[in-house]
Amino acid sequence: MHRRIDMNADLGEGAGSDEAILGIVTSANVACGVHAGSPAEMRRVVRGAAARGVGVGAHPGLRDPEGFGRREIALRPEEARALVLDQIRALREIAAAEGVSLRHVKPHGALYHMAARDGAVARAIAEAAREVDPRLILVGPPGSEILEAARSARLAGAREAFADRAYRADGTLVPRGTAGALVEDPEEAARRAVRLAVEGKVASVDGADVSVAPDTICVHGDTPGAVEIARRVRAELERAGVEVRALGSP
Repeated sequence: MHRRIDMNADLGEGAGSDEAILGIVTSANVACGVHAGSPAEMRRVVRGAAARGVGVGAHPGLRDPEGFGRREIALRPEEARALVLDQIRALREIAAAEGVSLRHVKPHGALYHMAARDGAVARAIAEAAREVDPRLILVGPPGSEILEAARSARLAGAREAFADRAYRADGTLVPRGTAGALVEDPEEAARRAVRLAVEGKVASVDGADVSVAPDTICVHGDTPGAVEIARRVRAELERAGVEVRALGSP
């Protein structure tokens, strides 16, 4: 069976691997200067992505640079909407100046996990994305509130899986800081990515298979050995006959 998958990475977060990873992935989630990044970094990543034909999307996060946007902060829906709207608009302005259109929105860190389970937060993010551009694709985990919110807002949604993160049997990620949460072996990450793309499944830390069937697979730019992980994932996907193409591409 022919399979097509996008390969994305969170970039512009100061990890130092952006240029190398941009030569491997097909979509870039660009930090919008709140949890990490700056206008200069946003412009640099957008330019690098454009030069390589990589799709550009917004990666809005919580206003918590000290915690890298990975600590949950309670937000009212209207606060979440305004926070995300400002970030998407900021990136869109920079992208437009570089002749680039945004393709997708993927919340970062704690905001991603909050939106996955909290319908009100998810709807606020979807409303913000739709206000900027109803053609934007909203990225989130399969079966999540964020993908349901995308459907309700008449936005396209993309199911995401992670090559470099461990899963629990309920389909959620093993929390960062827990032993084994990160998959740092490039060969293991590549094997997982191929199985996700071909079978739509990944083994959990409990031994049970989790059904994911992703549209896009993430490799984090700040995972130790991120460049080699991304390189092996891309190579093994292509070796398995998987077509690696950006979200929203024809």
